[in-house]
Amino acid sequence: MYGVTEMNIDRFVFAFAGFVILVSLGLGIWVSQWWFIATAFVGLNMFQAAFTGFCPLAMMLKMAGFKPGNAFA
Repeated sequence: MYGVTEMNIDRFVFAFAGFVILVSLGLGIWVSQWWFIATAFVGLNMFQAAFTGFCPLAMMLKMAGFKPGNAFA
């Protein structure tokens, strides 16, 4: 089991994306349907990152000193 101190960039990006998707889905259901735009943005970013390897969050985490995993090496 991984702790927060052992998380690499890949695991952090996936955890953050999942969190944003779940929060935006909840806000989209209970607050305003405009929040679904955030869900779509995260999904599209993950889709393009799978093909291009470009992920802004991964770049920021790399500059902050996080260890890269296999996906964003």
